Amino acid sequence: MKLGSLFSGGKDSTFAIYKAKSEGHDISCLVTVFPKSEESHLLHHPNIWLTVLQAKAMNIPQITVGLDSDDTQIEIDNLKKALKTAKEQFGIEGVVHGGIRSEFQKNHFETICRSMNLDMIAPLWNVNEASYLYELVHSGFQFIVTSVTAEGLDDSWLGKEITAPDVEKLIAISSKFGFNASFEGGEAETFVVSCPLFSERIKIVKSNQMWDGYRGRFEITEAVLEEQC
Repeated sequence: MKLGSLFSGGKDSTFAIYKAKSEGHDISCLVTVFPKSEESHLLHHPNIWLTVLQAKAMNIPQITVGLDSDDTQIEIDNLKKALKTAKEQFGIEGVVHGGIRSEFQKNHFETICRSMNLDMIAPLWNVNEASYLYELVHSGFQFIVTSVTAEGLDDSWLGKEITAPDVEKLIAISSKFGFNASFEGGEAETFVVSCPLFSERIKIVKSNQMWDGYRGRFEITEAVLEEQC
């Protein structure tokens, strides 16, 4: 099936593409909606402008839409416009997204797809968080933490590339403090710098780190593509 992928640049939307391709689907384009701020409940915000590099590394065309409001209905309307463009330009028959537990996102995306006669593919839905994190790492996905907002996650996680030992720590911490280890509840955000889908790796050249004692953000201000090691 020809699919458009809802793409934020994080581990979930990128791995959903990987899984969909492994199931034989053709990812014809990426659809990225740039929310106005981090207050959006439907869309992801940190470092989303760098999805243009990830799209280039995957050699997949990207449709982007910028918003001037965080109103959910405006976000939905603009996402519909982007998907309409994807249908017209690339002939997509369905949409893939990387949701795991968020009924809020899933319900909105399903409603949008039904209204546009598109199938929705959610290859990560209801996966076991611990198994999923280990699968990510062992499949060659290299990703960093770009924001944290949950008790138990401090500034030492910002900008950190997650490895197998880090997965063990996350599972232990999430169990102690009661948050979702895969960050599905917005406890943290991630950014993929390399994976089997990429022909080149993303090298972070400059960045800023912000921390207020409870939550923080790792903002990438400059990045380039470089040869995979």
